[in-house]
Amino acid sequence: MPPEMPESVQAAGLPPIPAKRYFSIGEVSDLCGVKAHVLRYWEQEFSQLKPVKRSGNRRYYQHHEVLLVRRIRHLLYDEGFTISGARNRLDEAAIQDQENAIAAEQARALLAELRSEVEATLGVLRG
Repeated sequence: MPPEMPESVQAAGLPPIPAKRYFSIGEVSDLCGVKAHVLRYWEQEFSQLKPVKRSGNRRYYQHHEVLLVRRIRHLLYDEGFTISGARNRLDEAAIQDQENAIAAEQARALLAELRSEVEATLGVLRG
């Protein structure tokens, strides 16, 4: 998932995202302040954006994809990135997310090891 935008950026004139599982392209258009044809174009340009297609080839976006569309909109419209630059920024963010997940897992493993050592030490002290 891409890094979260600051709350001030997310709320910059955009309505809150309702707690739903799927959103139609019209709903995403309204929630993100871009037209439906722009969303269809972005699907071609950003590999991360893959809405589910159901009967009649209708697109349904999930919550994380709505957040991604807002992130893309922010990069293009507010920060002035080109499509290519925004794509690269999202790829960099994905790599950073993977590195952060690996570091977090390593930290969890270290904490679990430390906890077992502390519990063993406590057992020796009590016993």
